[in-house]
Amino acid sequence: MSAAYSITLAAIVAGLVIARLILPQLPVSRAIRLRPVEAALLALGVLGLVLHCAAMFARPIFEAVPAVMPLVDAINALGVASVVLYVVPAVLVLVALRRVHPVSWAVLAILLAAVGVTMYNGGALSVHLVAIFVAVIWLALVVVTLVIPWSRRPGASSVADGTGVAT
Repeated sequence: MSAAYSITLAAIVAGLVIARLILPQLPVSRAIRLRPVEAALLALGVLGLVLHCAAMFARPIFEAVPAVMPLVDAINALGVASVVLYVVPAVLVLVALRRVHPVSWAVLAILLAAVGVTMYNGGALSVHLVAIFVAVIWLALVVVTLVIPWSRRPGASSVADGTGVAT
């Protein structure tokens, strides 16, 4: 994974997050309010997926912590443990977001499956990187446009929906 790839992906995701913060149209009216359990599942799932990617593409960052190297080695072996360590976080993300618009959720499920298939099918790395790129951007789009954080209390002023009135 090149630095340009990583920087471009991070910049796009950061741009989406900034758009969420400054555009009163976001999130859209069909957005769901995450429950605390869903927020925790989403956070754990994303963290697990990031850990999986980092173990595969940024192994040196883990070498300073010998205790995690068996986990990193298991992920890089691309065996059953690696599959489980990818599938579980991906499922957590899907469970957490199960109430978003069905088409958005289905696209996310297909993209996460594509990342998994391209990781384990022995195909070209470039195809896998494209799958990751598209899946990460789609996940960010879904969260930015269709998710309201659970921490927003009912009755609080809403900046996100642009009305400034109680939600």
